[in-house]
Amino acid sequence: MLKALADPRRYELLERIAKAGCPLGCAQALEALPISAATLSHHVKELETAGLIEVRREGKFAYLSLKAGVLKALAANLAALDTESCTRDARQPPPVEKQQN
Repeated sequence: MLKALADPRRYELLERIAKAGCPLGCAQALEALPISAATLSHHVKELETAGLIEVRREGKFAYLSLKAGVLKALAANLAALDTESCTRDARQPPPVEKQQN
């Protein structure tokens, strides 16, 4: 997911999808972004493969929406990586736990 979001255009596309509030048509996304249709298609595929968006197809039209709960879950997983400040001197090795026999 983070790899997909690392591209500035994909992140911008995801932002536009989120701010639309309801499914965003690919035609509207294409009008809003300075990219070709082929490039938009590539970015949509990357976001969909990463599990960030859903694509609903109706005939020749496609509508993009955020996958429910995915961004909240990603944010929670990232927040779980945040640790308390270290209270020991960083130059000292961590204490070794003694094994009980």
